[in-house]
Amino acid sequence: MLNFKLNKKQKNKVIRIAIALFCFVVLFALSKIFKLESAFNKPIGWLFPFLLWFALYVFIAYDVLIKAFYNLKNGRIFDENFLMLIASLGAFALGIFNGASQRQAEGFDEAVAVIIFYQIGQFFEQVATEKSRKSIAELLDIRPDHANLLKDNQISSVYPDEIAVGETIVIYPGEKIPLDCTVIKGSSTIDNKSLTGESLPVDVSEGSTLLSGGLNLTSELVCRVDKHFYDGTVSKILDLVENASDKKSKAEGFIERFAKYYTPSVIILALLTAIIPSLIFKNWQVWVYRALSFLVVSCPCALVISVPMTFFVALGKASRSRILIKGSNYLELLARANVFLFDKTGTITHGNFEVTKVFPEENKEEILHLACIAEKKSSHPIALSIMKAYGKNIEEDYTLTNLAGLGVMATDGENEILCGNATLLENNGVDILAKCEGAVYIAKNRHFVGYIVIADTVKSEANRVIGALNNQNCKTVMLTGDSQSVAEEVCKQCNISQFKAQLLPQDKVAEVEKIINQKAPNEVVCFIGDGINDAPVLMRSDVGIAMGAIGSDAAIEAADVVLMKDNLSDILTAKKIAKKALKIVKQNIVFSITVKVLILLLSLFGITNMWFSIFGDVGVAVIAILNALRVDKN
Repeated sequence: MLNFKLNKKQKNKVIRIAIALFCFVVLFALSKIFKLESAFNKPIGWLFPFLLWFALYVFIAYDVLIKAFYNLKNGRIFDENFLMLIASLGAFALGIFNGASQRQAEGFDEAVAVIIFYQIGQFFEQVATEKSRKSIAELLDIRPDHANLLKDNQISSVYPDEIAVGETIVIYPGEKIPLDCTVIKGSSTIDNKSLTGESLPVDVSEGSTLLSGGLNLTSELVCRVDKHFYDGTVSKILDLVENASDKKSKAEGFIERFAKYYTPSVIILALLTAIIPSLIFKNWQVWVYRALSFLVVSCPCALVISVPMTFFVALGKASRSRILIKGSNYLELLARANVFLFDKTGTITHGNFEVTKVFPEENKEEILHLACIAEKKSSHPIALSIMKAYGKNIEEDYTLTNLAGLGVMATDGENEILCGNATLLENNGVDILAKCEGAVYIAKNRHFVGYIVIADTVKSEANRVIGALNNQNCKTVMLTGDSQSVAEEVCKQCNISQFKAQLLPQDKVAEVEKIINQKAPNEVVCFIGDGINDAPVLMRSDVGIAMGAIGSDAAIEAADVVLMKDNLSDILTAKKIAKKALKIVKQNIVFSITVKVLILLLSLFGITNMWFSIFGDVGVAVIAILNALRVDKN
């Protein structure tokens, strides 16, 4: 379970615990077999076992004692260190009193056991925390430590935050890209795996935009800085991850408030347990011992440690999957999310236009050829998709005239090509023999030739992801500015239950507002967008999820979750992690409180001793920590 390499400090703690456990077993055996207090005269015989046990106590507990006194000095009285201090020193005091009163000096072994097992629990907590930090630390490794500034033909190594926008930097092969920049000289291959998780490197050349945090693989690049370090991609990602723990879930907030009032209440109850029955029954040693047992078992370690740790492990697991979640509160909302609103272009679809149909099919080559003549100088995505579909050289003899809102007219002497919408052809007296909504129509010399249908292609995983959400009884809705027919076709392909089409940006916000205002109390609304033009709705929804938003300032600022790999499947991954984390949190809360209450009652009635209380504290905490680590397992 704890497959983790220990650091030097943790190794030293393991050695100290092992030595303490060995000495404890030896002393415990000697005290039971040979009665160590009988080694000296009876009045002071108890001093010998006391000194042995207390020496072992100081050896294993010195850091707990220092921490407890430091917290006392700074006004932080009621924490688990203070409870352990009272319980263990109280057990020593009770043993000293019994010895001085010529009774059997019991309690020294239990005082040491409390601290040894508390230290074991703390060790498990530290190792588990380090393990869950590791995946986040791997992501934080994208932070560049220097940049090569080119100034007056001299290159100097400086900190990235010292470089201004517009200055020139040099990025050598094998170096991280320190700032968001544009290539002005050179070509190379860039590995963006640390940013997006994409294993395939990308080729860049003059004019290409580079994101900070990527790795230059092959050749030297000279680049112009586009953004200051603190406004760059890498800084925004790091801020998002580092600040995630500040946004706590309801469960964490409850546990913090619970611990704040719980610990002083426990100390008051322990004092009342020691004082009131002692005044009534007179056997105060018995009731003080029970009060000390009460203190040990009532320590809230299991809850205070395991609940935030569960969410922390979940955030680490998500980060390793290149899913950035801004806080455990959004994990909790993701687990309950049951209304998913999708943008279309760039989210459900690739955002890249392709020729999907040419009519009539037998004239495909001629139709594409004529369309390419008309569109050859256009950089519009539709024009580019037509050029790509044809893929051949085009003659340059035609004169092109753009007709706003209609299309293009290409002329060469008596030859004329019309390429555009239906209105363009109708205005020029062309009889359109076949129509298709949204098609590009082509006519030559005022005779209809055919049409081309161009559409954005649906992502391969969209159908599976939306089907999985539907199977979980989630409501799926698509909101798009595209036409009714295109939206309907995409929804049919992906099994989306509802859609709203022809929405302007302000209409999309109004639609999300309407859905949120009409939602049931148990519904949590998620909006998934591409992060470029969806910032208002990403912020307005309960959980805003930005797709492939690396490099988009608006998305990182507005979204609650960023899917760095631009893969819809990560929605299911994030929801699965969130649901598992919430399930384990509930398990730990119920288990910890149930066991503690049971042992508290048993110890108050004298049915159990301090050894049971030690299990109720440390044993329950270790079990809860190990359970929390299950979030990281598939």
